[in-house]
Amino acid sequence: MESRKLYAIGALFNDPNKLVKLAKKIVEQGYKNWDVHSSFPIHGLPKIMRLKWSPLGYVALILGLTGTTFGLFLTWWTMSVDYPLIIGGKPWFSFPAFVPVLFELTVLLASVGTAIVMLFIIFKFPNNRHPLHDTDYLKKVSSDNCGLIIEAKDKKFNYDEIKSLFSQFEPDSIIDIYYQEEETSYKPKVFDWKFIVFLIVVAILTSAIGYLFNNVILYLPPFDFMMNQHKLNPQEASTFFNDGFGMRKPVPGTVARGEAFYPFKGKPDEAGTKLINPLLPSKENLELGKSKYNTFCSPCHGWRGEGDSRLNGQFPNPPSLHSEKVRNWSDGRIYHVIVEGQNIMPSYSKQLTEKERWAIVLYIRALQRSLNAKQEDVQ
Repeated sequence: MESRKLYAIGALFNDPNKLVKLAKKIVEQGYKNWDVHSSFPIHGLPKIMRLKWSPLGYVALILGLTGTTFGLFLTWWTMSVDYPLIIGGKPWFSFPAFVPVLFELTVLLASVGTAIVMLFIIFKFPNNRHPLHDTDYLKKVSSDNCGLIIEAKDKKFNYDEIKSLFSQFEPDSIIDIYYQEEETSYKPKVFDWKFIVFLIVVAILTSAIGYLFNNVILYLPPFDFMMNQHKLNPQEASTFFNDGFGMRKPVPGTVARGEAFYPFKGKPDEAGTKLINPLLPSKENLELGKSKYNTFCSPCHGWRGEGDSRLNGQFPNPPSLHSEKVRNWSDGRIYHVIVEGQNIMPSYSKQLTEKERWAIVLYIRALQRSLNAKQEDVQ
C-alpha cells in the first residue's frame, strides 16, 4: 500500500560539495526524473544537471507573435477596409503609426498568456497540492540544507539501489516522500463550485473598488486638485471678461517664439507684389515641394492639382490650380494663401516651415507647366 504511494526518495546534505558529486553520479547513471532543491545558489549545478530550456519561452514567443499578427490585422482592417481615413496625406495603412499598438498587443498577450499557461496548465491552479508540500524534506531545504530527490516514476527507479547510492555520499539523512491522499485522488478544481464562487466574489469586489475609486474617491479632496484648477475649458463662458468669452484671441501683432513676423497679414495683393520666391527650382527643392504637397495639399487639391479631391466627398472640392486665375498669380500670392488660408482652406503656417512653403510653390509651378505646356516646351 505504501510502496504504491511512494513519490520519491530524498537525500539531505549540509555540505553542498557532496550534493554536487551525487548529482554528477546520477547524471552518469542515466536517471531522468530527479531534481535538486537548495536554500542557496550552488554554482555550476544547472550545467551539471543538464537542465533544458523551459517551455514557457516558446509559449511566450508563440503568444507574442499571435499578438503582433492580431494587431497588424486589426489596424489594417480598421484603417484600410472597414473605415478608411486619410490623415495628413498618409497612406491608408501607415505602418509606423501602428507600431505602438503592435508592441502593446505583443507584450500583453505574451505576458498575460504565459502567466495563465503557467498557472492553469503547468501548476494546475487552483489545485495547489504537491507531494513535497509540508514534508520535513522541503522544510529543511527551504532553510539551511540542500537536497536531491529521485522520483518513483523514473524508469531506472529501484528502492534499494537508490538508497545504497545515496549512502555512498554520506547524506545527513535519507527521507521517503509519499503522496498525500489528495494527490492520489486528484480531480481538477477549475470547475469546482467553490472556485467559481471565489472568482465571482473577486470580480464583484474588484469592480466595486474600481468604480468607487474612479467615480467617488478621485472626486474627493485632496485627489480633486486637478479638477479644481483656475482655468477655463475650450468654449466655456467667462465671468471675468465683459464679452463673456473664455477663449481669447492673441493680441494683434503677437508673434510666436521662434517664428518670424509675417508683415502681409490680410494683405494678399501686397504679398503678391512684394514677396519673391528665394528658392531656385533645383531637383532638391522640387523633391521637397513634391513631398510636402503630396502630404498636405493633395488630399484636397489632388495629386496633380486639378481639384479632384481624394477625400471622397468628405470635404468640399477646391478649385483647380490650373485655372487661368491661379496660373497668373505671382509666387508671393500663392505663398500668401498657404500662410493665411483662403475661404474654407485653413492656414498651414503651423505645419510648414518657410522653406517648405516656398518649395510647394515651386512644385505647383512645375505641375502648372506640365499640364499647360507651351509649344516651345514640347519642341
